[in-house]
Amino acid sequence: MKKHYPIAVITFCLFFISILQAGAQGYKTHFVVAKDGSGDYTSIQAAVDASKAFPDETVTITIKKGIYNEKVTVGSWNTHLSLVGESKDSTIITYDDFFSKIKRGPNSTFLTATLTVQANDFTAKNLTIINSAGPVGQALALSVTGTRCYFENCSFLGNQDTVYAAGAGAYQYYKNCYIEGTVDFIFGEATAVFEGCTLKEKGNGYYTAASTPQNMPYGYVFINCNLTAAANVNKAALGRPWRQFAKVVYINCKLPNVISPEGWTKWAGGNTPTAYYAEYNSTGEGANPAKRAAWSKQLTAKEAKAYTLKNIFSGATGWAAIQ
Repeated sequence: MKKHYPIAVITFCLFFISILQAGAQGYKTHFVVAKDGSGDYTSIQAAVDASKAFPDETVTITIKKGIYNEKVTVGSWNTHLSLVGESKDSTIITYDDFFSKIKRGPNSTFLTATLTVQANDFTAKNLTIINSAGPVGQALALSVTGTRCYFENCSFLGNQDTVYAAGAGAYQYYKNCYIEGTVDFIFGEATAVFEGCTLKEKGNGYYTAASTPQNMPYGYVFINCNLTAAANVNKAALGRPWRQFAKVVYINCKLPNVISPEGWTKWAGGNTPTAYYAEYNSTGEGANPAKRAAWSKQLTAKEAKAYTLKNIFSGATGWAAIQ
C-alpha cells in the first residue's frame, strides 16, 4: 500500500533541510557596499565588521564606484576576505592621517594607513587607495602585515612611505598595480613580488627601503615593472636599506634617466655590505650597470631564472594567487 504524505509535512521537511544547509555555512559570503545606499552598507568598514571571523570560504565585499572617505582596517580575524572595486579609477578609498597628526609617539607612522591589512589570505582588486595628507612626512596609503595577500589592478597614492609591505615571514603579490610616492615609498620586511607594476617617484627620494630579515632568501622582487618619475625629479635611487639585510632585485625593468649612476645608496650614517641589491636586464635611460655601486650585483641569466613565483613564494604552499 502506497503511503501519501500531506503537503504540509513535505514542505516542513524541505524547510528543515534548507535550515540545516544554511547552518552548515552559517554566514554570508558576499556583501555590497554602495555610497547611494543601494547595497548592504554605505561604509567599507561596516561590511568588513559584518564579515565572519576566520571563515572557511572567502568572503567577498563588492565596492561600487564612489569616493569612500574612511580608514579601513582588516583585522587578523578577517581571513579569506576580498575587497573588489567596481572600477580602479572610480572606486577610491581615501584618508589624510600623517605622523604629526596622529601624535602617538615614535611609532605613529604605522597608524597612519588609509587601508590596514592584518589578515592572512586577503585579496584586493580594482581599487585606488590614497593618503591625501600631502608631503607632510610619513603618511601611509597601505599597510599590510598579513601573509598570502594579493593585490591586482590597484593604485596606491601617497608621498613618504606610501606602501608598507611588511610582516616578518609574510608573502605578498602585487600584480599590475600603480604605486607613487617620494621617500622610501615601498618599505618593510615582507617577501613581496611586484609584477607588471608602474612605480612613480615624485621627489628626489628612494623607490624602496626594504628591511628583509636575515633568514629570508628573498625580499622585494620587481619583475617587468616600469619605473617613472615626476618632472621635478632629477635624482633618485632604486633603494636604500632600512635594515642591514635588505634584499631588493629588479628583473626586466625599465628605469628612468633620474636613477643615479650608482643606482643604490646607503642609509644615512650606515653601511651596506650586507644588503643584497641586484638587477637583471634593466632597460631605459636609467640602466647603467657599469657604474652601479660596487656592493650591488648584476645577475646572470641563470641566476635570474631562479626568480620565479614558485621559488620566491616557496613558503606559501597552495596559495591560489600564484597557481
